[in-house]
Amino acid sequence: MRIVVAGASGFLGQPLVSTLRSSGHEVVQLVRRPAADASERQWDPAEPIRLPEGTDAVVNLCGVGVSDRRWTEEYQALILSSRVVPTATLARAVAAQRIPILVNASGVGYYGDTGDREVTELSPSGDDFLAGISRHWEQATSPAAAAGARVSMLRTGYPLHRDGGFLKAQLVPFKMGIGGRLGNGRQWVPWISLFDWLAATQFILDNDQVEGPVNMVGPAPVTNTQFTKAFGAELHRPTVMPIPKAALKILYGEFGNEAYRSLRVMPGALTAAGFPFRHRTVTQALHAALTDPIPA
Repeated sequence: MRIVVAGASGFLGQPLVSTLRSSGHEVVQLVRRPAADASERQWDPAEPIRLPEGTDAVVNLCGVGVSDRRWTEEYQALILSSRVVPTATLARAVAAQRIPILVNASGVGYYGDTGDREVTELSPSGDDFLAGISRHWEQATSPAAAAGARVSMLRTGYPLHRDGGFLKAQLVPFKMGIGGRLGNGRQWVPWISLFDWLAATQFILDNDQVEGPVNMVGPAPVTNTQFTKAFGAELHRPTVMPIPKAALKILYGEFGNEAYRSLRVMPGALTAAGFPFRHRTVTQALHAALTDPIPA
């Protein structure tokens, strides 16, 4: 396929481009700077775009990191606009050019804090900030769906790899032996192996039966306590120092509260479609995350 990827420079985008190319797909990356060669196309996410002729699918991973900065009002507005604006622009282009597939990023934050309740793609949205972001994000794909495109929204949890995201932020304190559970540790962690995330995204592109929201999480969710013990065991380090909520609040402001959410999310759509998870347990995923290199 000829696949256009937006947000290709990030933690997920770079290895996804490499994975797709190694599978024989042609990938055109959307970039904001002048294009370096034919594998890139310059764009402004706020302006209409004409995608390359013969495009078979668009993958949109645009959006600033929710934990990159303190949640000031300005940064909260940027979290929203950096997701919704590019999505709306690409959805309109997909509709106008009759491109058959749009795979768009979203997040498990859609569900809010679910406590001990298992949730699938059929579960309702939550009512907090990240849930609202995810709803607006997914709604922005509607022009593509209305035009007949197959639209899949990747409600991604925490892709695990030492080089980025959720795991990288915790690696130093855990290696120093000062990592520990968050609060009482009973909250559920929606992890997924980075390698399974990459494989699942390609699976969705290739599988006409997968449409709508897709929970990009592993098949065996664990509590924060279980995750902490497994992480410490892989690093051969103790994990006896609980991290109080007040400490994260000081470091991250309002985002500090989000680390205490409980999200017992199940991969209903992937399981129903027969996706073969490579790393089915958090121990397997953590081992791969700490030993295997990201595709380059």
